[in-house]
Amino acid sequence: MASKNIQSDGIVEQCPDCRREQPHEVSIDILTESDDDQNAEFSREPYRVAECRACGATTKTRMNNA
Repeated sequence: MASKNIQSDGIVEQCPDCRREQPHEVSIDILTESDDDQNAEFSREPYRVAECRACGATTKTRMNNA
């Protein structure tokens, strides 16, 4: 689970690549799930995107499934 780190004012959470808690940059992005250009506008979903500041690993989680 993500937690607020008071010292760095960032989000600290478990990194799957580092295998330890590291500071992360977290954002909410709208991503297109369809490869079909005609239906792409109907297949956008919100994702939580977390990037590890230590190693650069990125984790994307679909918000509708969170």
